[in-house]
Amino acid sequence: MSTMRRLVAIAAQCKKTILLSLLMLSMAVTAELSGPFLAKKLIDTHIMGIELPWYETGEQPYAVEYQGKWYTREDHMPEAGASGQEVRILQVGRSYYFVPGPVAFDGERSVTDAQLVIAYGADRAVYPAEKLSAEQVFAFFRPEVEGLLTLAAIYFFLQVIAAFFHYGQKYNLQKAANQVILKLRTDVFAHIQRLPVTYFDNLPAGKIVARITNDTEAIRELFANVLGAIFTSSVYLIGIFTALFLLDVRLAVACLFILPIMVAWIALYRKYASRYNYTIRSLISDINGMINEAIQGMPIIQAFRREKETMREFAEYNDKHFAYQNKLQRFNATVSFNLSMLLRNAAFIVLIWYVGGASLGIGTIFSLGVMYAFVDYLNRMFEPITQIMRQLTMFEQSRVAAQRVFEVLDQPGTEVGEGSIPRYEGHVRFDNVSFAYQDEQYVLKNITFEAKKGETVALVGHTGSGKSSIINLLFRFYDVSRGAILIDGRDVREMPKQLVRQHMAIVLQDPFLFTGTIASNVSLDSPAISRERVEQALRDVGAGPFLATLPKGCDEPVLEKGSTLSAGQRQLISFARALAFDPAILVLDEATASIDTETEEIIQRALEVVKEGRTTFIIAHRLSTIKNADQILVLDHGEVVERGSHEQLMNKRGRYYHMYRFQQGELSVADALSPASG
Repeated sequence: MSTMRRLVAIAAQCKKTILLSLLMLSMAVTAELSGPFLAKKLIDTHIMGIELPWYETGEQPYAVEYQGKWYTREDHMPEAGASGQEVRILQVGRSYYFVPGPVAFDGERSVTDAQLVIAYGADRAVYPAEKLSAEQVFAFFRPEVEGLLTLAAIYFFLQVIAAFFHYGQKYNLQKAANQVILKLRTDVFAHIQRLPVTYFDNLPAGKIVARITNDTEAIRELFANVLGAIFTSSVYLIGIFTALFLLDVRLAVACLFILPIMVAWIALYRKYASRYNYTIRSLISDINGMINEAIQGMPIIQAFRREKETMREFAEYNDKHFAYQNKLQRFNATVSFNLSMLLRNAAFIVLIWYVGGASLGIGTIFSLGVMYAFVDYLNRMFEPITQIMRQLTMFEQSRVAAQRVFEVLDQPGTEVGEGSIPRYEGHVRFDNVSFAYQDEQYVLKNITFEAKKGETVALVGHTGSGKSSIINLLFRFYDVSRGAILIDGRDVREMPKQLVRQHMAIVLQDPFLFTGTIASNVSLDSPAISRERVEQALRDVGAGPFLATLPKGCDEPVLEKGSTLSAGQRQLISFARALAFDPAILVLDEATASIDTETEEIIQRALEVVKEGRTTFIIAHRLSTIKNADQILVLDHGEVVERGSHEQLMNKRGRYYHMYRFQQGELSVADALSPASG
């Protein structure tokens, strides 16, 4: 499905609000575009209408007294029709003249010696004429005052109605836009929760954030302002062309040339502008990614005095973004300004040609009111055209932003499993498991072992030996390439990923704390974990002494990533979190590698409480912390090369034996790396 179709489908979720907005917009445009029609009526009927035929009558409504006689204009005559002498009031220059009889034709007018001369081509007519004073002219205009005031009141009322509907249209369109983006952002963020870990391995966090925030905001602008402006302009154009056809069909048809030019121009613009816009949105994403990385690594940047190099790298992205923005602005200025001016000038050339060509003499082919209304509508026509041209830039930016957001939504994810499963007994078996992150480059090869309920299994080995990959497979962050992982005899691939992890917990080497409080970081705001359970978990892991030093205890605020707490304090909170969730399977991934000796002793004591009744997997480089493990697996290049308890492996005098002696300072580096040591 194309990007625009998907945007339409999203907008359809708020179709009632959007349709109401468009209805109110149509009402507002109708009210506004009635203005020139009212002006036409005012000019042709109430101002220029004085030149219509007048008839001698008796005193009656709308009759005017002149030299002892009463005259009524033909459009105010009663239904019985005219019966008296016809007279005319004609304007020559800035003066009005009373002609005591009918006029055969109209043309160029002049007055000489109280005689009115009218010439049209070869025809010429002379009529006696009396010049009217200002008071006499006003007397003939007086019957029209009521109509003028009525039209003025109608015009004012229509403007009030238009303002009301414009407000309603704007409010409802903004409301719909906010609802759409609320739903879209929620959908994108929810989908991110379902994406596999591999997606985040290959895309910087800043770029993902840019798609959720910047790109969705651009889409909001599309619905709130861009589409609103385009809808408004389109309705205006429809209304204006409708009015033009009502005024004069031939002139309206002549002006239709504007529409195909607009369509062709817009297609040409989108073809070239989309290239710039896609690059610009990508550069914004790169800039966000770089800023995020710089903030995360600021201690390293400052410690190694890399400020200038980091600034130089940022400037490269920023300058490239600036250059593409300038290219786009030059393109926009050329397109929008030139097209509007071209169409405006072409339309007025058509009007001049039509009027000049059809009126060889001074006589007109349509009334002054029609001419005024037509020119007014032509001027109004180019406001929406210019508006559409100006909004094309934002439209393309929003379309590209939507395309980037849909790229995230199109990534295959895993549906969140609902419900629950019974708590595990904790019997874990890896049955001939092999795994490759990509292609056939296996990082685990034929791994087979079994962890019974309540046992502690330690994984040791050099960096890259496959320890973390085993944990990733256990949590189903990835699925095995060959073999099977069974928990209580059931293949984990038969269960939804979220349910597999329901009775598991993990403590990482670098614990992650969320913004909130210590208590909320332990419970993760789970309704199943009570306040008492949180406090008990903190006491059990030995966090009581350091909590006693905090002013608010468990309710002490935690900033992003727990930056105000020491590494040991963050680790204790992470242990308390694992304990509070009461997992059947517990994973400790280098959990004591980055803490001091005193804190490690506290945690080692707490571990005995945490591990009780649970199947525990420990990844450790400090071999002294796993001496009590029931089973130790020694990994090398993805294979289990040794297994057994600490005493068994020491007695074998193999790889584990030499690793342990080296860490205890009983073996030199040369001896540890010798072939005899393995």
